[in-house]
Formats: sequence, structure tokens, C-alpha cells
Amino acid sequence: MNHERFRQFVRSSPRNYSVVVMLTALSAQRQCAVCRHAHDEFLILANSFRYSQAYSNNLFFAMVDFDEGPDVFQSLKISSAPVFMHFPAKGKIKKGDTMDIQRVGYSAEALAKWVNERTDITIRIFRPPNYSGAIVLTMLVLLVGGVMYLRRNNLDFLYNKTTWAVAALCFCFAMTSGQMWNHIRGPPFFHKAHTGQVSYIHGSSQGQFIVETYIVVILNAATVLGMIIMCEAAASKGDVQKRKVVAIVGLVVVAFFFSLVLSFFRSKAHGYPYSFLLK
Repeated sequence: MNHERFRQFVRSSPRNYSVVVMLTALSAQRQCAVCRHAHDEFLILANSFRYSQAYSNNLFFAMVDFDEGPDVFQSLKISSAPVFMHFPAKGKIKKGDTMDIQRVGYSAEALAKWVNERTDITIRIFRPPNYSGAIVLTMLVLLVGGVMYLRRNNLDFLYNKTTWAVAALCFCFAMTSGQMWNHIRGPPFFHKAHTGQVSYIHGSSQGQFIVETYIVVILNAATVLGMIIMCEAAASKGDVQKRKVVAIVGLVVVAFFFSLVLSFFRSKAHGYPYSFLLK
């Protein structure tokens, strides 16, 4: 949609319908990976409404690409993308008519909830079937089954404590890093401002970027590694001086990376009073 169509169908008055507009930048030269993901979710939302029982002429969905309608971005004073806006049939645009994707994400479900809050129209999301999860699970089962079959005469590895410990740690890292939050909310991988500055850490404790998950996993894993080094130094048998050095190394690793974890948390939970080594 260009500026002329936007002015004709969205900003004209009087209107007897509301319009939900996605302002985006999909061209490859804009390098907006988030825009492509958000575009897919927006299409799922629009198609779900189109084929639902709630479909009517009271609500329409539209999209404005920056390269096709730069004047639209300028008139709305928007300098970043993607942005979702609701243009009501009557009255002026309010603060809530711009969706806060930094807080709630941009998944189709989050968009449907926001549309319902602005228009009182309930949209049930219908996603196209995705067989990738089933395929991966089937391949994993076949792989595990194949390994079990090849080693059917020697299954001692199933009783290996280290193997189960590593598996448990990986599960804990995934759950404590916010991976489930990412799956539910669908946040962007990172945020790139119109000035070109890239933010890898969300400035609020109410949101996060996907890249934060990887950062938290690395910090937690490094802290645990330091604890393991200290435990191994205490339990091993050998030169006492060498064990002391190894234990000190483990302690330094724990102290440094735990300080980074606290510093990371302080940057998100503003006003948090405690720190250790780093601020």
C-alpha cells in the first residue's frame, strides 16, 4: 500500500470499518530479519480472520512497506519497523492503538489478543500444519533406536552418570534461559534502531530478545563449569598444590561469570541494589 491508497482507505473519513496496518521493511537491502518473521505472523492473523465465522467488513488488514510508502512512515513519525497500528473507524488514534511488540511480542496469537482489545472482534488463529517437529522427533527416535540396536549387547552407557548429568544440565539451561518464553511470545532476535545501533539486551524485565537466551545459557554454563572444576579439584587425588591451583581457577571462573549474571540482571531490573565485582 502506497501513500495515496493509505490516505484513501485508512485515513479517510467517515469510515464504518477499522484497519489494522503493519508498517514494515521487507526488502533485502533493509536487512530486517524481524520484519520477515512478523510478516509471516501478520499473514496468519489476516488469513485466520478471513476464513473465520467472525469475518465481516468491520475490520480490514493492510501492510505498508517502507520502500513503497516512505511518506506514510514520515506522516506517522515512525522511524523503525515492524510497527502494528490500529486505525479506528471513529475518533483519533490512542496510545493503545500502537502495539507494544517489545513487551508482548508479535506472534499471531499476541496480535489477535491485541486486535480483540481494540475492536472487540475475536479471531481464532489457524496455523498451517507444520510437520518439522514431527519429522525431527521421528528422526531422533530412529537415531536413538539405531544406537540402542547396534549396542544391544552392551548397554552400560545407559548407566553412565556423566551422560545423564550433562543431559540434565542442558535441560536446566534451556528452561532457565527463557527459551519457553521465546516459544510463547515470539520476540525478535535482536533490535536494530533506525540509526543502525543494535541492541542485544532488552531494557526491561518484562521482555527479552532471543539472543538474550543464548547469552544467559553461556553465562550459566560458565558458572556451572567453575563449580565443577572446584568439585573435581576437591575430590581428585593427586598433588595438593596442583589441586589448590585448579580450585582457585574454578573459584575465579564462578566469581567472574556470576558477577556477569548479576550485572546482566541489574541492566534489566532497574533499581536492583546488589552487585558483585562488576556493575
